[in-house]
Amino acid sequence: MHFKNKTRKYILLGIIAFIFVGIIAANILANKQDATFETEEFIYQQAVQQYQSGNYAEAQKLIADLVVEKADSEQVNYLAGLIAASVGEYPSAAVYMQKALDINPHNVEAPMFMLQFGEVLFSAKRFDDAKIVLERCKEWNWMPEDYPQYQEQVQEMLTEIENMK
Repeated sequence: MHFKNKTRKYILLGIIAFIFVGIIAANILANKQDATFETEEFIYQQAVQQYQSGNYAEAQKLIADLVVEKADSEQVNYLAGLIAASVGEYPSAAVYMQKALDINPHNVEAPMFMLQFGEVLFSAKRFDDAKIVLERCKEWNWMPEDYPQYQEQVQEMLTEIENMK
């Protein structure tokens, strides 16, 4: 199969044009994705800042949209759980914390996550689940440097659960 020189030039120009259009399209799509990421990151940081400042209602408003947009984000679900617990919405907090754990099962090895999760389950009156989490905390004998009363708090909640029976 032989092509004339003119036909070869048109084929080459067509391929080059196709590649050029593809590069432009990829660049436009990447810029939109970057802008979306930057906006979501800004909102997340604002929610963290509001949470740390004790402005839980404002933090809850900020995180609400992110929970919908980034439902598969461990960090978003974890923060949503902490915020929900801070405003007394313990059943919702338990769902968010469980989702964070489902997304990243390695959180079972994170002492503060497990303690917070146990507290949320306890406050949500899910005592059997809380007992499982808190017993795990006790078994692993965690003693975070920044929270020396860790094991005492775990034991206190376990005792309360046992006394309820």
